[in-house]
Amino acid sequence: MEEFQQNDLNTVTLEKDDPIKSTSPQISVSEFSCHCCYDILINPTTLNCGHSFCRHCLALWWTSSKKTECPECREKWEGFPKVNILLRDAIEKLFPDAIKMRFEDIQQNNDIVQSLAVFQKYGNDQIPLAPNTGRVNQQRGGGFFSGVLTALTGVAVVLLVYHWSSRESEHDLLVHKAVAKWTAEEVVLWLEQLGPWASLYRDRFLSERVNGRLLLTLTEEEFSRAPYTIENSSHRRAILMELERVKALGVKPPQNLWEYKAVNPGRSLFLLYALRSSPRLSLLYLYLFDYTDTFLPFIHTICPLQEDSSGEDIITKLLDLREPTWKQWREFLVKYSFLPYQLIAEFAWDWLEVHYWTSRFLIVNAMLLSVLELFSFWRIWSRSELKTVPQRMWSHFWKVSTQGLFVAMFWPLIPQFVCNCLFYWALYFNPIINIDLVVKEVRRLETQVL
Repeated sequence: MEEFQQNDLNTVTLEKDDPIKSTSPQISVSEFSCHCCYDILINPTTLNCGHSFCRHCLALWWTSSKKTECPECREKWEGFPKVNILLRDAIEKLFPDAIKMRFEDIQQNNDIVQSLAVFQKYGNDQIPLAPNTGRVNQQRGGGFFSGVLTALTGVAVVLLVYHWSSRESEHDLLVHKAVAKWTAEEVVLWLEQLGPWASLYRDRFLSERVNGRLLLTLTEEEFSRAPYTIENSSHRRAILMELERVKALGVKPPQNLWEYKAVNPGRSLFLLYALRSSPRLSLLYLYLFDYTDTFLPFIHTICPLQEDSSGEDIITKLLDLREPTWKQWREFLVKYSFLPYQLIAEFAWDWLEVHYWTSRFLIVNAMLLSVLELFSFWRIWSRSELKTVPQRMWSHFWKVSTQGLFVAMFWPLIPQFVCNCLFYWALYFNPIINIDLVVKEVRRLETQVL
């Protein structure tokens, strides 16, 4: 009787009423056995060579040997082995009782459970490095996603060609020209860059042919009466504040991305890459080494005072050199700790009127980098690697510091052509690359859930 029950468990008899099935032989458990444990396959994993093994058997083999090769024929596998879903479903339908018994035995074995966890961790680390990952994702992500990437690449190329073709005019910018040599047209250009409100006084300055030498002699009293007649006290104060900065520097201070790049090519390239890889350290660097010129305008732009935020344009905020209030610091520190890329996105948002497409690329890139950072935190949390966070932070700090020192040492030797290529690549093509990285992370997360 026991022998009959055992045969009934390990053998499935096909239906006899089907003429095709009735001529087929009986299917035995031994035909679906693992060549490592010689028992029925559990979560069968098929390698490149075609051999299939229980997933836990393959995990035990890899844990003990640390070899990425087939236990039977010794052929190396590529990428990370996946469960053969079709074979698994077929075996579970044919031999449900045997599968249930084996699952219970496996779950009670701590060595197997630990080996599976270590093997899966190894696979999670190997998935981005798999040689066929890009090709598979490209096949799965075709259609709409490929079209979006192509369109964004086209826009980036157009912007790159436009700015590259206009790079020769950088030397003609007012940031490189002494204020005493400004023409009347250049004075008007300087005035209009203070904000949209400055266009009200454009014709008055042109009619008086105010050049750079005359501009340096004007006072608040002269601005308030004819022929300039600037009655708005806030407008008059903004012009005088900027005029004081011009007098102190002898040239026009940078007030947008391209002027800042023209004056500080090395620092702009450094900040562009540093804010992408380490936004917290980059903002700390600005606080310590560039507080007045860069950090103060930055914090007044992203964390404005409520009573001053309405009606202020970006240039007025840029000229605000007051010390931040405690409320501004509190808002800044919260975003700095948890959402540093949001600070960059908010700053770029305020510059939409000045840099239409460039600001949009920066905002999209900041959003994508925030998502990638969340995926990194989730990976650390899911793998129970919170204890390694201090070590990771120190390694990251050392890496960024070393790279910054290396760039500072060799910066004078780097050709300007190479710097421009790196700058525009980080500005316009990194968002496209990050879109692809986010899609890969989402698909990897789906694979882990399945």
